[in-house]
Amino acid sequence: MAAISAQLASFKSFSSLLNDKKCSRFRSQIKSFENQHSNWSVEFLSEKESVHLIRNSSPSISMAASVAGSAVKPAKKVCLFYCSETEVLAKRIAAESDAIELRSINWRTFEDGFPNLFIPNAHGIRGQNVAFLASFSSPAVIFEQLSVIYALPKLFVSSFTLVLPFFPTGTSERMEDEGDVATAFTLARILSHIPTSRGGPTSLVTFDIHALQERFYFGDTILPCFESGIPLLKNRLQKLPDSDKISIAFPDDGAWKRFHKQLQHFPTIVCNKVRIGDQRIVRIKEGDATGRHVVIVDDLVQSGGTLIECQKVLAANGATKISAYVTHGIFPKSSWQRFEHDNGGQPEKGLTYFWITDSCSHTVKEVKCKRPFEILSLSGSIAAALQV
Repeated sequence: MAAISAQLASFKSFSSLLNDKKCSRFRSQIKSFENQHSNWSVEFLSEKESVHLIRNSSPSISMAASVAGSAVKPAKKVCLFYCSETEVLAKRIAAESDAIELRSINWRTFEDGFPNLFIPNAHGIRGQNVAFLASFSSPAVIFEQLSVIYALPKLFVSSFTLVLPFFPTGTSERMEDEGDVATAFTLARILSHIPTSRGGPTSLVTFDIHALQERFYFGDTILPCFESGIPLLKNRLQKLPDSDKISIAFPDDGAWKRFHKQLQHFPTIVCNKVRIGDQRIVRIKEGDATGRHVVIVDDLVQSGGTLIECQKVLAANGATKISAYVTHGIFPKSSWQRFEHDNGGQPEKGLTYFWITDSCSHTVKEVKCKRPFEILSLSGSIAAALQV
């Protein structure tokens, strides 16, 4: 209606014509807005009757519009398998879309400890889009999951997608001395040899892989899709009462290179480590923390030592609140216990928030409902990726 009103406003030149009682009809060609091929008739039936607008679309255009409307792509049906560690996340993903159907696997072992695995109703997934939600949280579970990952594409499925939220060997990507083994490359090669399905190569969905160059470790027989958890953080920051006072801090240049483009609308602080004698200390390289709610951003955390050092230096430089975000909260040996809550605005003592995603299920169970931790679920992002 707004478009029609705008066009009628341009007919002022016809005012004298409209005031003529003898005139009952005129025709004008509209050449603007989305459809440039529609004819509009403005008809005055009598002095006391209202204006009638009649749209005359050509049959070919109407038919094309009808065909275009009927060509809306339906949601892709996906059968999602999961392991025991990812069951909770799998249920959240399924809750995001009616097009995702959960399928279970019988995870058993023989007496000697080796896997005894069974995929129920294997005939039922023929011709279906199939996905597997994996968690390589420890070497002990990788072999049994790889056995299923290699088996599913061979069951005459239409397509196969491996969802591995956390690529666990990502930090072992460099060889500094002769003899070092880059296990990130090893795991990438293993995944690159997943059998092809009827639809072609396997798709791999993973989040915030540690080093950008690791995307080149994968072969041509797998299609990696590199997603990020940063949109979840940005959405959460917008909901904070002090969202206008947020600054983003990066603990090192590597984190800045990885994330600064996604967070370029926020004031930025970059920290780095410097060696003074036998000690390595963290200091602010650039940026100002004074009076700001500073959010430290990185891809993962293990012991947490670097984050804690960043927290201390930011507090000493005038930050009023300090929070942290990592996509992958690994926390070996329950190192998450090192992080305390700030008790209502004492940044030198702790964090206001520590946001992590549910990429590491064992961590989620440990920190759930414990301040300052808050979980940002990847379920919506994964459900969307499965529709690609």
